[in-house]
Amino acid sequence: MRRRSLFLATAGLLGVPALRQDANAQTIPKLARVGWIGTRSAKKDIYQSSLREGLLEKGWVEGRNLVIEWRWGEREQARELVDELVQAKVDVLVSTGAISFPVAAASGSVPLVFVIAGDPVEARFVSSLARPAVNRTGLTLLAYELIGKRLEILQSALLTVTRVAYLINMRHPGAHSEIKEAVQAAQRLGLALQHVPVETDTDFSAAFEAIARDGAQAIVTSADGLISLKIESIAEFAARRRLPAVSGWGEFAAAGFLMTYGPSVRGTFRYLATYVDKILRGAKAADLPVEFPPKVELVINLRTAKALGINLPATLRARADELIE
Repeated sequence: MRRRSLFLATAGLLGVPALRQDANAQTIPKLARVGWIGTRSAKKDIYQSSLREGLLEKGWVEGRNLVIEWRWGEREQARELVDELVQAKVDVLVSTGAISFPVAAASGSVPLVFVIAGDPVEARFVSSLARPAVNRTGLTLLAYELIGKRLEILQSALLTVTRVAYLINMRHPGAHSEIKEAVQAAQRLGLALQHVPVETDTDFSAAFEAIARDGAQAIVTSADGLISLKIESIAEFAARRRLPAVSGWGEFAAAGFLMTYGPSVRGTFRYLATYVDKILRGAKAADLPVEFPPKVELVINLRTAKALGINLPATLRARADELIE
């Protein structure tokens, strides 16, 4: 069951423009080439269709006036992947997550449109949100701005919770700001916060042992590429220990987390097409402000709540944009 509501409307992001292919067709170049670089495999990637939909709404049709070159790899492969796409004569690069940083370093004169979870200014990726001043722009997924809200929602769902484990990728840009925000929010809410850092996928076994040993009553995780690659393992651990888990993206709830509160990642990638479209029409990436996601959503997994014996307040269920049953 899915119910839409306007949780957050960031200035200037009031939705995706309507389809106007006829008008757009007059100004679209004969053939545009977009290069995508991500860290997921083609089989698992769930955001390609969203980007395609957004580009279609702007009048870009694969096979007619658009070619998208899809590439996936690890950070160490970024330069190789960029070189391939430069040789393919792409007009703009699109990258996701932490691989965006080495991609930017290798992209040279090719403009880059990115989606990253952290603060691009704190990571020195752009000069400012309003004017990046470099040949890159895109969207940031509010990684730390919503931490306090997630803790509030967790507390409203579980009135007896007093100790929360906070699982965070320390290589995630903006991690220190995220920790600071989490600590302040926990203090405000009267929660004891257990900081559980990870940096690679080999760190999770030790992290799970620490959470079990220190008696956490719930788990909150950062939302980034490393954590998302381990969501099934985290969900399985949480279920085994009967711990409610909360994070930022809807795919976490779909994997078995109790709740998520954060950007609609599908909507974010759909909106990303706006940047690609503007650059293909002649805009400079350096002049396009870095923006926040167009929508924030609350997703609740009722199956997980039932398995954990949690009776969620009706008011909280009513606020949900999506209930997984």
